[in-house]
Amino acid sequence: MPGQSLLRASFSRAILGTLAYTACRGGAVARLRLGDFQHDGQQYVLRFLEKGGKSREIPVRHDLEGFILAYVEAAGIGGDAKESPLFRMGNGRTRKLSGTAMTSKRICELVKRRLKDAGLPSRLSPHSFWVTAITDLLTQGIPLEDVQYLAGHAEPRTTGLYDRRQKKVTRNIVERISI
Repeated sequence: MPGQSLLRASFSRAILGTLAYTACRGGAVARLRLGDFQHDGQQYVLRFLEKGGKSREIPVRHDLEGFILAYVEAAGIGGDAKESPLFRMGNGRTRKLSGTAMTSKRICELVKRRLKDAGLPSRLSPHSFWVTAITDLLTQGIPLEDVQYLAGHAEPRTTGLYDRRQKKVTRNIVERISI
């Protein structure tokens, strides 16, 4: 069924894009409601409910905006109540989306399947997107305070724990072994 494969592809792209381009945890993505994806008059934003009851609005990149809009259209959920889940569980028998929100466990399983399909290491997870986004932004010279806000951390030290720039062994280092 072409409609089902389009829905499956747009669903995966929207979830993976949200993880990659917002630096949010899988649990926060699972809690998104349709009304959390909104246009503020200038741009689309996603409003995330994070650990500890914190709420953050993250501007949506143009490509992610397209991914989410394509998913909402393919799923036919654009007219649903704003309190309904954005990312929904599938009903295995009917192969349609249910009204039940995806769980963080199911998001992890989806990510693992897509990573495997792409031939990427199984050690990667939704959390890997978060670590990668933080490290990438810091590598580009984005101020720590800005990355800290994006990640939703109260302390800069916490953001630093996810900075993998200094934890990389380069070939140059290995070539210097003089045994």
